[in-house]
Amino acid sequence: MKYKLIAIDVDGTLLNSENKISSRTQAALIKAQQMGVRIALVSGRPTYGLLPIAKEIGLGTYGGYILSYNGGQIINAQNGEILFERRISPEILPYIEKKAEKNGFPMYTYHDDTLITNNGDNVHIQNEAKLNNLQMIVEPELSIAIDFAPCECVLVSDDEKALTELKEHWKKRLSGTVDVFRSEKYFLEVVPCGIDKAATLAALLEILSIPHDEVMAIGDGVRDVAMLQTSGMGVAMKNAQHAVKACADHVTESNDKDGVAVVIENMVLADIQPCDVSVEELNRGSVNTLVGNLGIRYTLVSEGRVEATMPVNERTRQPFGVLHGGATLALAETVAGMGSLLLCKPDEVVAGMQVNGNHISSALEGDTVRAIATILHRGRSSHVWNVDIFTSTAKLVSTVRVVNSIFDKE
Repeated sequence: MKYKLIAIDVDGTLLNSENKISSRTQAALIKAQQMGVRIALVSGRPTYGLLPIAKEIGLGTYGGYILSYNGGQIINAQNGEILFERRISPEILPYIEKKAEKNGFPMYTYHDDTLITNNGDNVHIQNEAKLNNLQMIVEPELSIAIDFAPCECVLVSDDEKALTELKEHWKKRLSGTVDVFRSEKYFLEVVPCGIDKAATLAALLEILSIPHDEVMAIGDGVRDVAMLQTSGMGVAMKNAQHAVKACADHVTESNDKDGVAVVIENMVLADIQPCDVSVEELNRGSVNTLVGNLGIRYTLVSEGRVEATMPVNERTRQPFGVLHGGATLALAETVAGMGSLLLCKPDEVVAGMQVNGNHISSALEGDTVRAIATILHRGRSSHVWNVDIFTSTAKLVSTVRVVNSIFDKE
């Protein structure tokens, strides 16, 4: 597998101009994760604003990551653990607020599910709160109300010249204390010193022991450039600025034409062969699914053959200690579904259509059963699998026929 992690910017990249993830992009991301590729959302948005997006693409299910605040935090989406964090010292906030007031710039920061500001009437601040589903709290004396170390502070103005002048002044005046940059034409962001997307992505790669050349990064903004340049494959969106495209290895379609899905289908999914898929990665990605809850573990993945085991315990047995028939069928659908997923094309999806099982003998609590799925028919629109399920002593428990439908994402 060439790419083990895909780092994706959110606004202008993952989301289309309606701030939505298309069904094609969602399907491509979920399929990539099912194949063992990790996904990291890398965005200037606050963590709380990224949680619904992470849920939509299954990051919590498949063990993905959230890099929020332009790199200020790394969150394990599976359990919410903060793996990395940098914050601004509260001691500098009165100075920042005083300078903002002198220039007539409203100011805001984030705290959990709230946006705290000294100007609730500013339309840009209102839009920011709405975009991230944040409750707005108005505090006239912001630096006094902020009794925590924020991940970032943002000054707001439609006077681009004035924002730029303050940015240049602070780059000299506050060098080594905080960093400042323009994220939007009306925003001036103040972040902890040394924080950017590329640096925090590098920290995540060190945690995961993934080399840079096994990473694909996708983005559209100037803040994405360093991330694109330091990854094995840097991909710019067609809607990106020319300067961003010039720094990328590849340019995909725009965010309104499924650019993220296109590049993942053509450069990630098309490159994955069944023999490349690690059973360890598949098992890791199944932890929070029905598969993981039943204790199903893949043991073999190859073209046309998938094997997995399942314990006979309190989760999978009937009240009197005999393997439950429903658990047997779930095991059969699991191995056949994964087999079809590995065989179908990058722009295709799999849906289970029919399951017919014959229960031949029983398995008792304490045993571990093994399912062996082999393909009988590989058609253009359907796959037919035979799944035999055995006890640990090789006694046949059930034989199941599974039919999966294959269809295009669009």
